[in-house]
Amino acid sequence: MADGTLQVGILGAGYIADWHMKALKGIRGRNVVAVCDLVPGRARAFADRWGVQQSYTSLSDMLAQVGLGSVHVLLPPDLHFAPAMEILAAGVRVVLEKPACVTADECERLLAAAPSPDRVSVSHNFLFSPHYVALRNAFRTGTFGPVSEIDIVWNKELGQFRGGPFGGWLFAHPGNVILEVGPHSLSHLFDLMPDATIRSVSTDRPYVVPGGLEVPRRWAVEARSGSTAIRLNWSLGAGFTEHRIHVRGLFGSATVDFDAGTYVERLHSPLPDDFDRYRITRREGAGLRGQSRDRIRRYILSKFKLSKFGNDFGESISLSLAACGRSPQDSRVSLALATQTIAACEAIVRMGVPEVRRHEIPSHISPASENRPPILVLGGTGFIGRALVRKLCEAGERVRLMVRDPRGLSDELRAMPLEVVRGSIGSANDVRTALEGVKVVYHLARANVKTWKEYQDREIGDTRVVAEECLKAGVQRLIYTGTIDSYYAGDPGETIRDDSPLDAEIVGRNLYARAKAESEAMLMDMHRDRGLPVTILRPGIVIGSGGSPFHWGIGMWNGMGVCRMWGQGSHTLPLVLVDDCADALVSARSAEGIVGRSLNLVGPGLLTAREYLDEVESHGRLKLDRRPRSVARYYLFDMAKWLVKLVVRHPERRRPTYRDWNSRTQAARFDCSQARTALNWNPTGDRATLVEEGIAKPVREWLA
Repeated sequence: MADGTLQVGILGAGYIADWHMKALKGIRGRNVVAVCDLVPGRARAFADRWGVQQSYTSLSDMLAQVGLGSVHVLLPPDLHFAPAMEILAAGVRVVLEKPACVTADECERLLAAAPSPDRVSVSHNFLFSPHYVALRNAFRTGTFGPVSEIDIVWNKELGQFRGGPFGGWLFAHPGNVILEVGPHSLSHLFDLMPDATIRSVSTDRPYVVPGGLEVPRRWAVEARSGSTAIRLNWSLGAGFTEHRIHVRGLFGSATVDFDAGTYVERLHSPLPDDFDRYRITRREGAGLRGQSRDRIRRYILSKFKLSKFGNDFGESISLSLAACGRSPQDSRVSLALATQTIAACEAIVRMGVPEVRRHEIPSHISPASENRPPILVLGGTGFIGRALVRKLCEAGERVRLMVRDPRGLSDELRAMPLEVVRGSIGSANDVRTALEGVKVVYHLARANVKTWKEYQDREIGDTRVVAEECLKAGVQRLIYTGTIDSYYAGDPGETIRDDSPLDAEIVGRNLYARAKAESEAMLMDMHRDRGLPVTILRPGIVIGSGGSPFHWGIGMWNGMGVCRMWGQGSHTLPLVLVDDCADALVSARSAEGIVGRSLNLVGPGLLTAREYLDEVESHGRLKLDRRPRSVARYYLFDMAKWLVKLVVRHPERRRPTYRDWNSRTQAARFDCSQARTALNWNPTGDRATLVEEGIAKPVREWLA
């Protein structure tokens, strides 16, 4: 542009794109004017969310139609190279999210294709953390004297091990987890010690991902730079999060704690030994107190838009992106540094995984055939869905499963005799194809969204697509899973029955409960007006094998070790075992007299929240920090957040209600006698069985 503002395009509208967009909004001279994503809805949603003018599904079209000066490539790592080459060929600068590419060879070819090195930048954002910059400056000025040891620790659970997706690049090879997380630590290493070399690698805690690939979850690396010993540790399993760098030299030491947002130097003084130690400890304590106060101050000010950055991560990514494209180029965003980190990742993988181990996983999955299954399951890869599919197969039913990516199916599902088709419930064409020959449809799919508009589009809108296509296909029964969260359950004197109305004040409830209620209302309207053969089943708090024992139906969890209960935790909870829930769903496929009805799936009240936590502690040999918390406290805190949103005119400034928080206590009693009769259903009523199947097994699985 004439005023020198750089026109920016975003390629890939996933999770990290929001962080880039937020950072770019605060960088003078950068203006995001276009976004591109293969999924049209995702590109449009991103554009709407951030006020971006144009959205595309083709990079070539975006480059041809918009006068871009820079494109941020925010795709999965294995898809970086080809688009980056295309962008360079169009005469446009490239900004790559780490890892720059998946091989050093790709990095070198990209560098060779660039007219100048500064035409390609790589965002290693932790290199710009203010606390790391303090360490870096002290290191370079010799504050610590000759450095003898450097320890770099990245102990953070990689969430994909539990929740996937399993069919993509990350789990195509066991070393890809190092290409994913390693550049964070290795970029620090080579920024401090450019001549460091990898000496040895050890791995343990193997995990077999769906499909049979064995992936180490813990990697220990020893490196050397002259006389400096270097240790890098990555632990990707569950545990307390730690991300730090420790440097020890002849004169002193220092530690950066990225998660705590602190930097501590330990240097001697002229005082005698005991007084010197006292002074070091006092200075460290005072420094930590001051930094912690500053961190919470910045967080609060950022909510009022009085501070640009609310945390170190936001500040570091903003500083990193601001450095991208500048001349002369900052070495921390150079492709040369990125190439060095990728080459080191490749060396670590070669040494740590000399051979790829795959476990033989039996699979009975079949593609679509003329012998069409009469049952279609949508959302069959979820917690309840997996149990439902297993129960249907055990009942001798032929089942079709529609999923976004068949490669990511769990081993449990692979072992079942299923027909699997690829598709999205938001696509009428995909649903229409999946419905061929189908008589019964289970709709358990749930959208992972945040805003009300997204709920309207992805939860309610997608459900409408499914219902419309079911009517056109003439299915005999559509079974939809709602939620008991759509009731008001905060009155201990209330008994909720299967025919009880949903919360009359649902508009003031949380967005999930509201969206489910509106979906139910829409489906029942279609039943009355157009004969849609729908049955609605509302599961309670579902527990069991394959689920997390740290269930948010019990309370609000912080790092799994702290549970803030909904109220005092003294009411019996509407728990139901996942297998019992699946049994009811299976019965619903053929039960008479349930079309046009809604039924609740809740077992007998056997445990309070306090008793549930007792059992988690007992079977996990854990000590939980449990905090009973009044509903008023939750509500007042939420009101304070709402007032801040009003002041700053936040787009999602929905007023909270006491009623919504109070409903989470689940103080009301559930009477599911109608569901038991209609479905011939007998959920577990034995406390010992509920504890073993619903708590003990998930705890053992989680801690394995």
